[in-house]
Amino acid sequence: MGQVFLLMPVLLVSCFLSQGAAMENQRLFNIAVNRVQHLHLMAQKMFNDFEGTLLPDERRQLNKIFLLDFCNSDSIVSPIDKLETQKSSVLKLLHISFRLIESWEYPSQTLTISNSLMVRNSNQISEKLSDLKVGINLLIKGSQDGVLSLDDNDSQQLPPYGNYYQNLGGDGNVRRNYELLACFKKDMHKVETYLTVAKCRKSLEANCTL
Repeated sequence: MGQVFLLMPVLLVSCFLSQGAAMENQRLFNIAVNRVQHLHLMAQKMFNDFEGTLLPDERRQLNKIFLLDFCNSDSIVSPIDKLETQKSSVLKLLHISFRLIESWEYPSQTLTISNSLMVRNSNQISEKLSDLKVGINLLIKGSQDGVLSLDDNDSQQLPPYGNYYQNLGGDGNVRRNYELLACFKKDMHKVETYLTVAKCRKSLEANCTL
């Protein structure tokens, strides 16, 4: 009987610590989702503002070209549709989100020279991307539980984003600026989706469908 009473405080402390870790994890997820939602809204606004400077025919033509083109970040393997996203593990979604955010750390600086509409937001975007990257890395560490770390996972090596996006912006080329903003908006939407699904899974909500 004495041993039972001795175990009870240990079990209570263990339960308390587990609940505390879960609450902290959920708090980090909430922050990460809120930040990427804000980045996505900023990307959407910049893209819309840029489109607003184009003639209707020019806008339609650029849209057709972009649909046939690709973003450099497409080389990062990610779910191809909603079903695959829902089937992906939390850790996989976090890893992909980390890679996508990391892929824009340098290109976000290119926004300062791509178009005057973007200059006022560039520093803020760079800072938010860096903060979000740190936050996602913390979530990954909290979700790993013995699996491969980011350093060990070499299945998604980053391509040379810097050179690619540097060539896109800054020369007054409307098509290149259009692609830069369209790709940024597309990737922020991806990360928002992945983090939202991951957050839902960790919160054990009944319905995490997209």
